[in-house]
Amino acid sequence: MPVTPPLPPFARSALLLDIDGTLLDFAPTPESVVVPPGLLASLDRIKGALGGALGVISGREIAQIDRLLGDAPRAVAGEHGGAVRHAPGGPVERPELPAAPPAWLDQAERSVAAHPGARLERKARGFVLHYRNAPEAGPAFGAMLRGLVADSPAFELLDGNMAWEIRPRGADKGGAVAALMARPPFAGRLPVFVGDDVTDHDGIRMARAMGGAGLLVADAFADPAGVRAWLARVAEDGGW
Repeated sequence: MPVTPPLPPFARSALLLDIDGTLLDFAPTPESVVVPPGLLASLDRIKGALGGALGVISGREIAQIDRLLGDAPRAVAGEHGGAVRHAPGGPVERPELPAAPPAWLDQAERSVAAHPGARLERKARGFVLHYRNAPEAGPAFGAMLRGLVADSPAFELLDGNMAWEIRPRGADKGGAVAALMARPPFAGRLPVFVGDDVTDHDGIRMARAMGGAGLLVADAFADPAGVRAWLARVAEDGGW
């Protein structure tokens, strides 16, 4: 049975959460995920108990995060830290990073067209090839994308959950943890970051390096349902 490792004192903590595979179960497409009843209420109660220090760090764009979670999180970092907003309605900060070349997107579109069920998700500076509904396409997509980034040090390829993603170097969830923790009400607290995927390891390492805790879903909770059950208990108890 998964065991949650020791966490910093609740009163001194800030909670930072990934979305897909952490808060929410994976779905056939990113748009078809479901926000279970009670989750937003749990997040809102925890945010209040933490003095507002609850944030979300995701590969999704901030507009998508808002549609799913509304103002339940105080701060959000989207695009793996490529876009950061410190409060609802506040300005979105973006580091200066390159966008994926149009020729790469053209090749990605051709590859997706050859695999019915696969999907291209465009992002502000990169893109994702989803193959959950076309699992046989995974190896072909990986080989094609590795070829694209091989001679481009400005970009990296991420192997996600039934998805391959190209993103610019210089934005990751470790940097997003540091950015959110630099501003009130997070500043001066210890981060507790929860994530499930390869892209979350940067956030886990940063949270630990800052004196907090980094939790991998499979190790600490088994699955998103376990994360949600834990959050419901924290909301009810007002602490870890």
